Amino acid sequence: MNNSPGQRASTDGIKLETRAWIDGASVPALSGSTFVTLNPATGEPLAEVAACDEADVDRAVKAARRAFEGGAWSRCEPGERKEVLLRLAALLREHGEELALLESLDSGKTIRDCRNEVASEVPHFFQWYAETIDKSFGRVAPTGQRAVSMIVQEPIGVVGLIVPWNFPLLMAAWKLAPALATGCSVVLKPAEQTSLTALRLGELAAEAGIPAGVLNVVPGLGEQAGQAIGRHRDIDMVSFTGSGEVGAYLLGYAAQTNLKPVGLELGGKSPFLVLEQARVTDDLIESAVMAAFWNGGQNCSANMRQIVHRRHYDEFVGRTLARVKALVVGDPLDPATDIGAMITAEHRDRVAGFLRSGVEGGARILHGGTALDDNPGFFLRPTVFDGMTPQMRIAREEIFGPVMGLMVVDSDEDAFGIAVDTDFGLHASVFTQNIDQALRFARALPVGTVSVNSFSEGSIATPFGGYRRSGSLSRDNGIEALAQYQQTKTIWIGLGSQP
Repeated sequence: MNNSPGQRASTDGIKLETRAWIDGASVPALSGSTFVTLNPATGEPLAEVAACDEADVDRAVKAARRAFEGGAWSRCEPGERKEVLLRLAALLREHGEELALLESLDSGKTIRDCRNEVASEVPHFFQWYAETIDKSFGRVAPTGQRAVSMIVQEPIGVVGLIVPWNFPLLMAAWKLAPALATGCSVVLKPAEQTSLTALRLGELAAEAGIPAGVLNVVPGLGEQAGQAIGRHRDIDMVSFTGSGEVGAYLLGYAAQTNLKPVGLELGGKSPFLVLEQARVTDDLIESAVMAAFWNGGQNCSANMRQIVHRRHYDEFVGRTLARVKALVVGDPLDPATDIGAMITAEHRDRVAGFLRSGVEGGARILHGGTALDDNPGFFLRPTVFDGMTPQMRIAREEIFGPVMGLMVVDSDEDAFGIAVDTDFGLHASVFTQNIDQALRFARALPVGTVSVNSFSEGSIATPFGGYRRSGSLSRDNGIEALAQYQQTKTIWIGLGSQP
């Protein structure tokens, strides 16, 4: 494989595993059905993947339950579970280029991003959570002399994980690593558009020593495999990242069946605030552009709403436009590419609909606004709107594409008012040189993550999730992520009255 910087990555010899991974083996769907996954960069079929449905999910849940109750993973020595996950992290690093190429082919993401996320961050997640296993402790509650009370955390059981297409293997790692670290058994459903890296992960997990049935991967359509996970009465909890519409369905499925907990990380409409006392630097401009256009804007925490104080507006717009015009849109396998393909033709057309809506609503396109006419794949040029107002559709609904909307304000109070005028609450970026103001805004913004003088979602050590319609109380990442996959037990031991 060609891994040289500046040269198009080679996919020669890449293996496409398309069968489900259930009970430690690659298997076709019981129905024999498949669905086609496309290469977004070409629009051409890439592979036919097993289309799992309720019967396959049930088979996977039975295997997961058998493995959980058997205890080979759920009750093994903490150090043993740690060593297996460390071996998995090492295998993921060893196969990092292979997995990055698979992800780029399957998702249209740039190979540069895939090498960073898949080949570097994904193994780090498994290593980080492996290291928590033998460093997590219960508590002893205060009691009188006649009792000892222990508070312990136990794995919740069989968990269903449903992950999106925008960061396929990274989102799987965000959930899988803490779920496996706690001792749970897992049924993972990747997005139907991007199943290939998750299926390969199943094979690598077995090679690392994860027992059969502990990790199962069931590709399939959301209304079939996803709904079956949500409705299954022997799944103890579900963790989901994706749209608010599907999140609501999962809450309904839980209410209609076994009242399983549902962890939700949903969409956003995040603001990027350049306040009066900000300093417009190269770092600020780079943050602004990445906040809107990283991963082609297909990012739940994208800061599409860029709210800029009038003092800085002209300079900000000029420098931002210059940087946006330098972005390279095209072949995801070329390391020089900054923005790859939209995930599907339907999604590209949906984003294009927002572009039309913006113009019809009175916003002005400063750059972009069109597809790449000379490319057969699903590409859009990065688009910058000026004159966006808070009530426009493009300012209120999640676009999930390469679109930036600029709004000028006359005061920081106006900026704050626009920032909070949304149903979402996932992320915000605040730029100011006034540390008191930065902290006041950070505390007042009703969002799960506030980034000050940068665009960042934090790190593996910091919890990620949203307020309002952006999610539930559960969090991915950090020690907090373990709580999704554990339940708390009190053990009360009476000691009698004798000394």
